[in-house]
Amino acid sequence: MRNWSAKPNLLASMLLVCAMFLWGSSFIALKIAFTAYPPLLVIFIRMLIASSCFVFIWKYANRFKYQAGDWKYLALMGLFEPCLYFLCETYALQNTTASAAGMITALLPLLVVIAAAIFLKEKINKQVGIGLALALIGACWLSLSGKSSADAPNPLLGNFFEFLAMICATGYTLVVKKLSSRYSALFLTAIQAFIGTLFFSPALFLTDLPTEFPYTPTIAIVYLGIVVTLGAYGLYNISLSYISATQASVFVNLIPVFTILLAFIILGEKLTHQQLMAVLLVFLGLLVSQIAPSATIEEAEASPS
Repeated sequence: MRNWSAKPNLLASMLLVCAMFLWGSSFIALKIAFTAYPPLLVIFIRMLIASSCFVFIWKYANRFKYQAGDWKYLALMGLFEPCLYFLCETYALQNTTASAAGMITALLPLLVVIAAAIFLKEKINKQVGIGLALALIGACWLSLSGKSSADAPNPLLGNFFEFLAMICATGYTLVVKKLSSRYSALFLTAIQAFIGTLFFSPALFLTDLPTEFPYTPTIAIVYLGIVVTLGAYGLYNISLSYISATQASVFVNLIPVFTILLAFIILGEKLTHQQLMAVLLVFLGLLVSQIAPSATIEEAEASPS
């Protein structure tokens, strides 16, 4: 039985930081891809590209210890992400800015803490709970202070869909935590890609197929399919084999940082004064949760995985 430490080890931390950067950049890439291609078609092509890559490296991914009944958890994992997650995120980015959507991801630690306490018996102290509550208040403030624009026609609706995506991400995190002791990160990521390709394949018949292929949006889809889907999910799944679900979820707070910076540099997005104050409140919550005593985050001895 693993003895989870209070602080993630250096390797897991580095992997998670890289994964969060890639996920932060995915909001920018999706916004760019949506300017030229139907959203659902973008997700399908992204999954298809990732699946094609795994076909060539399947012999390295096809190493696992299958346990009777695991097909249910594998199917549930794929349903949470990429299926439902990407559906919600697609509608989110059609209605809100990449910066705002990225900020909503700061809610994931709070959702994971609640779910992990129920299903994985992980414990946190009151200080972490206060910090995560501040992050929740800041995210709600961010959503309510959003203003309609060409890039964000309905920010409140868009942020709500991003919140639903975070609920899906919570379920995904817990399921992967259970499966990571028997399956490699490469295998789990491959299964996600195959399930996602099948799930989004109707987009070929439900959307208008493009007749032109603009360079930048096309490159954005390729980037999403290869670098983000394989890289981010692979790195995240590897990290979950070393640290607890609660510990890993804290790193998700880096996604808004990377997203806001990249959205400003690449898309020229700017936050209003109220949104900036809401962002600061989110990061204050993160700071409060991270200066807790060393025994803040623990995992009960009887872990389901």
